[in-house]
Amino acid sequence: MRTTSHARRLRLVLPRRAFSQVLLMQVAIAAGVAVLATGLFLAPLGDQLDDQAMRRALAIAQTTAARPRLAEDLRATPATADGPVQREAERIRRAAGAEYVVVMDRRGVRWSHPDRARIGRHVSTDPGAALAGREVMEIDEGTLGRSARGKVPLRDSGGRIVGAVSVGIAYDSVRARLLHAIPELLAYAGGALAVGSLAAWLIARRVQRQTRDLAFSDIAGLLAEREAMLHGIREGVVALDRSGRIRLLNDEARRLLDLGDEAVGRSPDEALGAGRAADVLAGRVTGADLLTVRGRRVLVANRMPTDDGGAVATLRDRTELERLGRELDATRGLIDALRAQDHEHANRMHTLLGLLELEMYDDALEFVGEAVGEHRATAEEVTERIGDPLLTALLVGKATVAAERGVGLRISDGSRLPDRLVDSRELVTIAGNLVDNALDAAAGAPHARVEVDVHAEGRGVVLRVRDSGPGVPADRREVIFTEGWSTKAPPAHRERGLGLSLVRRLAERQGGAVTVGEAAGGGAEFTVVLPEALTEPGPSAGPQPALAVPAARPTGEEGAR
Repeated sequence: MRTTSHARRLRLVLPRRAFSQVLLMQVAIAAGVAVLATGLFLAPLGDQLDDQAMRRALAIAQTTAARPRLAEDLRATPATADGPVQREAERIRRAAGAEYVVVMDRRGVRWSHPDRARIGRHVSTDPGAALAGREVMEIDEGTLGRSARGKVPLRDSGGRIVGAVSVGIAYDSVRARLLHAIPELLAYAGGALAVGSLAAWLIARRVQRQTRDLAFSDIAGLLAEREAMLHGIREGVVALDRSGRIRLLNDEARRLLDLGDEAVGRSPDEALGAGRAADVLAGRVTGADLLTVRGRRVLVANRMPTDDGGAVATLRDRTELERLGRELDATRGLIDALRAQDHEHANRMHTLLGLLELEMYDDALEFVGEAVGEHRATAEEVTERIGDPLLTALLVGKATVAAERGVGLRISDGSRLPDRLVDSRELVTIAGNLVDNALDAAAGAPHARVEVDVHAEGRGVVLRVRDSGPGVPADRREVIFTEGWSTKAPPAHRERGLGLSLVRRLAERQGGAVTVGEAAGGGAEFTVVLPEALTEPGPSAGPQPALAVPAARPTGEEGAR
């Protein structure tokens, strides 16, 4: 229990903020480096000073032994306190600042010494090496105490060894130099520590600003929470750095944009290719709840800049909502058509009742036949020419809606499509968008009409939708495919400007193309070519002409009419 309480007290003393911890760690590192550098400098300093003292002693000894008269005086005069050898040795000692200069003969007897009483006596240390002709440097104890010594042989004019010269430097002076150097060294170390502490404080302040003065535990907690949030939410999140490159993608963003790990570190244009999605992520298109299409998905994007110069974009999948919105539009149109049919049916019933009351039975029978045959002819006409049941149902329903809106919808005489579609849903989506746009363009004008032509060429399908509306000006034949572009006011439940963009993307995904031109007699004509829309024909099917895909126009900005 005591150990646990002690550990708790220690943990409470430690600072929690990243600023304080970084500052303390860096100051501790700077202090440790300063102490280590000082120790590493002081460790060899004593040896260096010893070596310098020994070399100085040896140099003085060499200079003394080189004097020409010294060897002659040693041989010609006795060892006395006032002899020429003693006087010369003392002069050199005082001039050089040495502790002693001793001249000895070959027997090791002193001819000079700072203590005159020792002249004529044998030296206290072995002079054998110097008398043998070798130069000696050493730290040794003598009659005057510990000293740094240099010994050299003394030779006469003929080169014969007649004695030796020993010079000593007091070891106390060497130690004094060492002690004198320590305060200076500590001052330098203190200055370096102060500079290091200042640098540590500046770095810690920068860390404090970048971490918003949070503790490391708080940062770790925020990171864990961020990871859980990013991978748990059902919205795509894309983070970009100040250079506009993707630095983070959560799981939902990877799914919506169909991207992998290779997208991180690349720009939106490199990762997604040219298009509105890349423009929205890069910030070239601004606004709230921007619509974009990626593959078959309709996305709503919002982009928010961050303080570091980057940005965070969020993506929501509105594919299902758009599909439900289109189904709601279709349901409302069907309800309006049924309401109109109910009104028309009531009028016909009143007419039939009047004919029967007037006993005009033949006229009544003819009236009923005409009313029933009109609707039957339309359904049979579509069924005979279009083999795919989904596309047939779509065109029959659109014909009913068109009739109620005062628009004549007909299938061209050349329309022929076998029931071999690879993906009928995509063709239904393309045809439904084009027919809806054509009905909107033609409705309200006299003699309004829409014609649908769909036929197979080899394994390809060509779909043309013509209307009698005002047409599309030449300068707008590319911009109408831009996502979000529309001339119509959006309904309350969804956005406009996605239909034609989706048509182009679906066509291009199958290797096809969509173009717009002017229809014969005025109006617009949209042509969609899908080169691989049909499966291989059975053995009984005859050869069919190969499909020629028209040259695709520049994509430009993609959108909707």
